[in-house]
This record gives sequence, structure tokens and C-alpha cells, in this order.
Amino acid sequence: MYGAPNQNHAKKMMLLGSGELGKEIAIEAQRLGVETSAVDRYEGAPAMQVAHHFHVIDMLDKDQLRTVIEREQPDFIVPEIEAIATDSLIELEQEGYNVVPTAYATELTMDREGIRRVAREKLALPTAKYEFADSLEELKEAVHVIGTPCVVKPIMSSSGKGQSLCRTEADLESSWQTAINSGRGKSTRVIVEELIHFESEITLLTVRSATGTIFCPPIGHIQEGGDYIQSWQPHAMSENQIKEAENIAKTVTDEIGGYGVFGVELFITANGVYFSEVSPRPHDTGLVTLVTQELSEFALHVRAILGFPIDDIQLISPGVSHAVKASIESKEYFISGIDEALAVPNTQMRIFGKPDTKIGRRMAVVLTKGKSVDTAREQAEKAASNIDVIYNSPVEQ
Repeated sequence: MYGAPNQNHAKKMMLLGSGELGKEIAIEAQRLGVETSAVDRYEGAPAMQVAHHFHVIDMLDKDQLRTVIEREQPDFIVPEIEAIATDSLIELEQEGYNVVPTAYATELTMDREGIRRVAREKLALPTAKYEFADSLEELKEAVHVIGTPCVVKPIMSSSGKGQSLCRTEADLESSWQTAINSGRGKSTRVIVEELIHFESEITLLTVRSATGTIFCPPIGHIQEGGDYIQSWQPHAMSENQIKEAENIAKTVTDEIGGYGVFGVELFITANGVYFSEVSPRPHDTGLVTLVTQELSEFALHVRAILGFPIDDIQLISPGVSHAVKASIESKEYFISGIDEALAVPNTQMRIFGKPDTKIGRRMAVVLTKGKSVDTAREQAEKAASNIDVIYNSPVEQ
């Protein structure tokens, strides 16, 4: 039974991580009468601006994490980022708390090693070849095994942070420093991956609910430095490619278990479909579903979490999302060109309201729809070209 927030019988959802994706989850949960609390490491995070309650803690500190959960007593604990003390979540789940989709899913996908080993070594899914390294010397050995060019990433990171392309042995030291300086947590372990020559890379949003597993139409995307710049839906694929992608996505999400939306990232190559990564939560490339689907990935996630039925996923229009990023670090900023951007037909914007900027930080997104993906892309790029992040009081470097 669901009623009003802040009453004795209110259903409570706690978001661990309160970025732009968490903000949309909170809004969808509130539409169904759920009381929300947003947790993150800094004040003023996007989801905090709309949640009923918020807390600022170090989510890698298991004692702080336990304290805030025991205080709030949420019915649903929803991790929205990777950097969380998962050992504490596992303990809390064993004590009866409901972690979505599961504490195991959060732990498994928090670092790249766990999910890579499960996907390739347990589930026998096609993946890039990989090696791991705990030091610069081990990195040299790993790169020798994989060959160059290859990709070096921190074990724990998101949105491409710490990722670099190692073209030759001369790049080894800089790749190592980039990885260990940008990963989340205190780990100095990195993964070295074979560079897959793909025709395209997609996100297949996979929805596990009480009524079964269904898939959103595939989302294509462009990345720079491992972070998405633009995504579109639907992405053109053959029937065989879609079937292969869905089989991989179902296999890996069945292994993870639990209910909710999973962002399964895949490479489409001339030799078939390769598994890349999975997030046990809505995906940043899936922001496009705010204009393309009858139910966005956020609405689907909340319905699945709450146990409500999901019969089908309807694509209402082709569409595109285009990220707006900051170019410098600043404590104060504003966004200009909104009038001009919204004058482009079939265009929407989401300004995330983050309290400050960092180089490459996603500050907003332009969303367009059109008769075709190509038309929507032209509109999105035109709209985004009008947007500027204007800075005041830049932080001294």
C-alpha cells in the first residue's frame, strides 16, 4: 500500500548517490507516493534538490553508511553509483534490508574485475581479452600479454574516469598514473583490455521485474574518453544482432539477479556481439528515453523495484540526447543559450543543478525527437551548439 510521504505507513526509498540519474529516479518514485531520501558525498547533489530528505556522508565509510540507513529505515536501498561500502550493504541485506537489485549486484559490478571474471570465466560470454595489474611493473607485463594498442582503466570508476588508450610502451607510465589518480576508492589495481574494433557500441536497457525480463530498443552512443557525449534510440541492428545482444544481456542479468533496470553495454562487431559492462541501475546513455519511450528508464526502474507490472515498452519516437559539459573548474557558473536551444523544434533540456563545475563534468543534457534518428541528431547538435556554461570565480589551479 502506498500513500503520502512522511506518514507512518509511507514507503521509503533511499538513493545512495544523488546525481542526475538519481534525481530522475526520485521524481518517478515520488509520482507513486514514495518518500525519498538522497545520500551523497557532497551537499547540493541533483537528487538532494528534489528528495524529501538528504544526507551528506562518505559512502565508502561502512560505519557512516550503516548509521544513515539505520536512522532512515528505508524500505528500498537503491545504489546509484559504484563507490559504496558494499561489505556494509551485504551485512545490512542479511539483516533484512532490501538492497536493489541486490547487494551482490552492487558488489559484483562495483569493480571491473568481478564482473569481467563472471562474464567470461563463469558465463562464457564473448568479451575483450583482459589482464590485471597492481603496479607499473605488472602493467608492463599485462600490456605485453594483451598487446598494443590497449585500454587501461581503474578497477573502480565510472563515466570513463581514469581510462586511457595505451598506444605504445611509451604510454605505459602516463596510463598508469591516469588510472590510479582517477579511480574511486583507494585501489591501485587496474585492468588492461584488448582494444575491440567495433562497428558500434550500444546500451541494451534490460528490465527485470516480477512479470519477467524485457528489453528497451537498443541505444547507440558516442563516447569520448570513456564518457558518453551523445546517445540515440533506436540504434539500427539486424534481427540476429538484437537476438544475440538480448541473449547476452539476459544471461548476465539473470546471474546478477534482483529487480530493476540494468544498463548492459555491448560492442557490435563484424564477428558478433561482445559484452563490455553492466550497471545494475539506469544508465547515463538512457537519458534519451525521457523523450523516446512511453515509460523512461527511470519510470521502469521504479516500477520494477516496487513490484508493479510492466507489460511492454513502447517507443513513441526516435530521439537523441546530447551532453553539455563543463570545460573548467568553478564554484559559480550559469548556463546561457537556453532560449535558442529550446527554439529548435522538439527539443527539451534537463539542467542538473550541480553546485559547481569540474573539467568534463556533465552539467545538462539536450533531448530531441524527430521522424528519424538522423533528424533528431541534427536538431540535438544544433540545440547544443547554442548552450554555453559560463563561469564566475574560477578555482585557482
